[in-house]
Amino acid sequence: MARVTLEHVTKRYEDVTAVDDVSLEIEDGEFVTFVGPSGCGKSTTMETVAGLTRPSDGRVYIGDDDVTTLAPKDRGVAMVFQNIALFPHMDVFENVSFGLRLRTCSDDEIRRRVEQAADIVQLEGLLDRMPSELSGGQRQRVAIARAIVRNPDVFLMDEPLANLDAKLRVHMRTELQRLHRELGTTIIYVTHDQAEAMTMSDRIAVLNEGRLQQIAPPLECYNRPANRFVAGFIGSPSMNFLQGELLADGIVTDNFRVDLDPGEIPSTAVGDAITLGIRPEDVHLVTAADDLPGATAPIDARTDVLEPMGDEVFVYLLLAEDAGRSMAEKPATAAGQLLMSVTPDTEIRADQDLEVVLDRSKLHLFDAKTGDALCHGVTDRSESEPGETTTAN
Repeated sequence: MARVTLEHVTKRYEDVTAVDDVSLEIEDGEFVTFVGPSGCGKSTTMETVAGLTRPSDGRVYIGDDDVTTLAPKDRGVAMVFQNIALFPHMDVFENVSFGLRLRTCSDDEIRRRVEQAADIVQLEGLLDRMPSELSGGQRQRVAIARAIVRNPDVFLMDEPLANLDAKLRVHMRTELQRLHRELGTTIIYVTHDQAEAMTMSDRIAVLNEGRLQQIAPPLECYNRPANRFVAGFIGSPSMNFLQGELLADGIVTDNFRVDLDPGEIPSTAVGDAITLGIRPEDVHLVTAADDLPGATAPIDARTDVLEPMGDEVFVYLLLAEDAGRSMAEKPATAAGQLLMSVTPDTEIRADQDLEVVLDRSKLHLFDAKTGDALCHGVTDRSESEPGETTTAN
């Protein structure tokens, strides 16, 4: 096992910068996931660790060793790719033992290590099968066993579950967590699926356009995102965002106003453009917010589309451009939208006028220009008027 350190790693391809000054340290035995949209640089960053790509600038360390210029075979890493790439003419035993046979290990050593790896990934009784006789999940476990037998210091996994169906992906996520618990080896995992990143990782590294946006435990990225990109990418469905302006006594948007003390928002001044963020589960019907001490005052809305998901219902709301008028006087438009999550037993229908409130303690404020987070959670500007919010005129 070993820690992995990247110091100011940059990778350029002519006029394209795939990785831009990324620095991070992954602890010995840690499970860290690189996550982000397609083209964000996560696979290229992993390839610099593997030695498949040499960085244009910066250094890569595994343990105390500078491996920046070392060949992949000399780095003590094993990689599992999205494309499983098993040899179709070899059975499972031969596929798993292929790397050991290249290293001229003894037959007894090969059999011992293959059987040990097969036991870890639950391939007992399948060692004499051909790849064509295996399911997708079984073939993926063969690829993982092939990496395990090398006893690597670091496992590198580049979207290994991407080609599996949804049910099998969920199953394999639990398998990988069990594998990490049993082996205790450092794992770097790449995915664009933020659900995989949230459920498996000790920490997640969120990348966008080649830059590291935030590296932190999953719930910290969810509850205290470093910027608007992280807030919008982590979490499904995505966070709601509304544009507003900071006033002397609160924030006003096109649809409502929230009273607060601007002094609790650092590095801002009256007149600054502010982006207000709120997650769907923190938007509540006014009738269900009696025990929500930090609720805002009611905001007029109209239901647009309902999406039943089984354990919850997503409700797309349209807000009036001028929330000071009734919905009848000022019909809602798609310009002001809000997504709310409610329980399946909530009585609600499409094209229904209603009132909602936001949970002040779960409001996120971002600088509208830079996208940087300003604060997470706000209080009312007056303790004598807790939760007071007025609608915009």
